Amino acid sequence: MARKGLMPRSTAFCLYVLTAFLLIFPIPSVATTERSDDEKTSPPLATNGQPFPWRKMRLPETVLPLYYDLFIHPNLTTLDFTGTIHIQLEVLEDTSVIILHSKDLRISKAALLESSRILPLQVLEYPAFQQVALQADGVTLTRGSRCAVYLEFAANLSESFHGLYKSTYRTSEGEVRVMASTQFEATSARAAFPCFDEPAFKANFSIRICREARHISLSNMPKVKTVELSNGLLEDYFDVSVKMSTYLVAFIVSDFVSVSKMSQHGVKISVYTVPEKIDQAEFALNAAVKLLDFYDDYFDIPYPLPKQDLAAIPDFQSGAMENWGLTTYRESALLFDPKKSSASDKLGITMVIAHELAHQWFGNLVTMQWWNDLWLNEGFAKFMEFVSVNITNPELQVEDYFLGKCFEAMEVDALSSSHPVSTPVENPAQIQEMFDDVSYDKGACILNMLRDYLTPEAFKIGIVRYLRRYSYQNTVNTHLWDSLTGICQSDNLDEGRLGGGFCSQGKSHSAASKWYTEDELDVRAMMDTWTLQEGFPLISVEVKGREVRLSQERYLKSEDPTQTSGFLWQVPLTYITSRSSTVHRFLLKTKKDVLYLPEEVEWIKFNVDMSGYYIVHYEAGGWDPLIGLLQHNHTALSSNDRTSLINNIFQLVSIGKVPLDKALDLSLYLSRETEIMPVTQGLSELVPLYKLMEKRDMEELENQMKGYIVHLFRGLIDGQSWTDDGTVSQRMLRSYLLLFACVRGHPPCVRAATELFRRWKESDGNMSLPNDVSLAVFTVGARTPEGWDFLFEKYRHSLYISVKSRIKSALSISPLSHKLKWMMEQSLQGEVMKTQDLPYVVVTVSKNPKGYKHAWDFLRDNWGTLVKKFDLGSHSISHMVIGVTNQYSTREMLEEVRGFFGSLTEQTGSGLRCLQQALESIEENIRWMDKNLPLLQGWLDRWGPKPGA
Repeated sequence: MARKGLMPRSTAFCLYVLTAFLLIFPIPSVATTERSDDEKTSPPLATNGQPFPWRKMRLPETVLPLYYDLFIHPNLTTLDFTGTIHIQLEVLEDTSVIILHSKDLRISKAALLESSRILPLQVLEYPAFQQVALQADGVTLTRGSRCAVYLEFAANLSESFHGLYKSTYRTSEGEVRVMASTQFEATSARAAFPCFDEPAFKANFSIRICREARHISLSNMPKVKTVELSNGLLEDYFDVSVKMSTYLVAFIVSDFVSVSKMSQHGVKISVYTVPEKIDQAEFALNAAVKLLDFYDDYFDIPYPLPKQDLAAIPDFQSGAMENWGLTTYRESALLFDPKKSSASDKLGITMVIAHELAHQWFGNLVTMQWWNDLWLNEGFAKFMEFVSVNITNPELQVEDYFLGKCFEAMEVDALSSSHPVSTPVENPAQIQEMFDDVSYDKGACILNMLRDYLTPEAFKIGIVRYLRRYSYQNTVNTHLWDSLTGICQSDNLDEGRLGGGFCSQGKSHSAASKWYTEDELDVRAMMDTWTLQEGFPLISVEVKGREVRLSQERYLKSEDPTQTSGFLWQVPLTYITSRSSTVHRFLLKTKKDVLYLPEEVEWIKFNVDMSGYYIVHYEAGGWDPLIGLLQHNHTALSSNDRTSLINNIFQLVSIGKVPLDKALDLSLYLSRETEIMPVTQGLSELVPLYKLMEKRDMEELENQMKGYIVHLFRGLIDGQSWTDDGTVSQRMLRSYLLLFACVRGHPPCVRAATELFRRWKESDGNMSLPNDVSLAVFTVGARTPEGWDFLFEKYRHSLYISVKSRIKSALSISPLSHKLKWMMEQSLQGEVMKTQDLPYVVVTVSKNPKGYKHAWDFLRDNWGTLVKKFDLGSHSISHMVIGVTNQYSTREMLEEVRGFFGSLTEQTGSGLRCLQQALESIEENIRWMDKNLPLLQGWLDRWGPKPGA
């Protein structure tokens, strides 16, 4: 059961008096134009020209919010909102001013309740830092005392995707309906109500929402009562929340309907959607029940709220948000129809729900102290997706996809513009930039590596200890490492939990393993090397008889040697050999070391199943026996081991450690591969080679490369059925392969897809297509103007979000250039195609050889609008910047991109990390093409399919 707090009766009375007082005494009005100031030489100036009494982006720690009483009225007719807030405060240091956050709010009244006095407050605004200062003449608040502030405020509903914003949807009859929803992470609670908007300022919240009778309201806690007001409106009162950070507060006013179930642990779980899509909520409801029960048992800490709502929001920028008790999602991340949704939809929805529910413990119950350690939230939630879904839904085969996350992180982490997992950040744009592949995917991968290092049982004990020790508190990196250290020492939090000789098992390992010896098991020392420095190690291996010589260096695609010196990791190496399938372990703590094998071997494979966040180079001919093994007996290695070899060898080509022809020699074995991860990894290494050529005038070599890839996978492609049969991984592989083959114009694929599209179109879209192959069918159909227009009409009128997603993808893959431009413009307008989908549309068009120039022009021409709509530093902006530019490989385009980025100001994003990443990627592409094109031409002449083959 969740603990519930009630406001003391005396405080409630005082706040009532305070409210009455303010009806008589409004605050003094202030000017609204901001004057320039030089912070270094003079105090910053408030909007009324007075000195602003604080000059830092972070709030002072002079007062601590204990309790918020928030009333808010989102008016869905006038598209604005009004509100009042009482904040109880504890004074930590003597102060004459209270600094808190407010962004674009019109504060009309303010007062202080202190020592039974009610005093009017002056409000000074400093928009540059999104702060306001509250002060009363001659009043100093003394350390150890308590007080309260009361504020009245108003603002327009946001037209962006953050703060308290407007969302719309269109019914099947064409009626447009409006709702209001919140998205406060990371720094947007301040745009909905004045607050101490930093994660360490945790407090309890009491929320009241005013609405019309035709709507419902939702918030973090259950509704306890509804009162009818004299003007015919209704006011919903919600129970007092647990202690939490402002970014987790949430509320919705809408016409949603719901379905509900009780979990085994007595939590009411509900899924809310627009009325016409409620029949697509059942899958998410069942998944959420199963996953919340799993986490409750796994963490051995009861979920502390009485309910968990999952709401599908029609307009939503990210995938989902973990607001405590009211998780919000894109419709595509929550809604599922068994007759219309694909295997990848099922996997994706389950994973997103698993991620947000993991946050109810990692992030909500225990929260990072500051955004520099965002990975403690997001890395853990990403990691727990795989742990939870693997156990609760084994049929989804999630273990097949984890290492793909590590490869995605490494793409970013291989650039000199990468950042440590734990990185100092201050302003909102820098904080937004932390929501990237490094915080999510690298965070998850290093946790997986640590779990493998400690053993799953020990790791679980450590993280449960961490959650128990720091419940309702804030943490930093070291709190986690300390919780994972000394797990065999007595601790009243987990006494009696270790059994079966677990704590003595370390002593059974040989000393030569350099793994479990007492002085080596320093979790903090090891993990600091992975979280406090950017990048990852390249491990070079040279085998001489029984001697294995090891060395480490930073893997970096940049040619700047100053970026690689001074980096050292503690690397938990794992390996198998031709003589032993047992996983052997070796902790590499120095630049160079040597390990000794019991006997000579034909081959050695490090980083077993890619459980470690590093790549491996086999020197002195060490790649040759592994390539030979793949050619003659590839199943001797696991699917993940084969996948990691494919990835590693192509990454080594990029830095000149391995010649391209050797990597291509390894790829030849793929003609016999059938598993999803090696096949998709092979495609993800080979396809970008011709994608680079599509942006240049080199059609002959480009077609040779395309021909080689189709030829390589031809047997596997031609063996696919146009059905939804098989396991989830088999179905997802089928979807991937048939789409690839049809886009490449493989005749059998195009013929089958053309016939299916013809029959589907003749049925006016009523014929049931196999969901896993429908994207390939739609893509072929979208090649003609008539087919494109027919698909677009089906897109407009479909209520099935998974069908809409596949049609949208097919439309953006079309070779019809004018349609691609129109699509991007329509997505920006947001009336027919949602603006939330614009980043995806722009990036997909940029991969299209008929659209890449349009995508760059669109990004450049609409930059100002985009950074307002999606927020500076957001993943959406980063995704577009990198996605649109990362296939350019000419010096002309490098200069064009550099010129545009150089024209930006700080306000329009000149300091964004993604701009540097984009330029680095283009420079790397230029180097790659200059060095490897002749090799590629020669190899394809020798090994590629001959014309007519």
